[in-house]
Amino acid sequence: MVEAYVAPTVITCIWAFIGIICPFFARGPNKGITQCCLMLTAATCWLFWLCCYMTQMNPLIGPKLSMNEILIVAKEWGNPIEDTIDITYY
Repeated sequence: MVEAYVAPTVITCIWAFIGIICPFFARGPNKGITQCCLMLTAATCWLFWLCCYMTQMNPLIGPKLSMNEILIVAKEWGNPIEDTIDITYY
């Protein structure tokens, strides 16, 4: 399996290439605007990707399962849960 740092490194290198190297190849009468657009596009796309990637690492909202679904998943994964509920009142 691929290490955890490979995907962020590859995506960062791609956007760094677009934002740092590609502006040097801009030509035409609007060279400055083209360079600025390339750098801003690379920075914002990379930042958007980073935010999406990081939210998937530790999601704040998980799936909402019913008790029946939880029992089925637990049984399939080899951790059967007793169907009885032990509630202790204090």
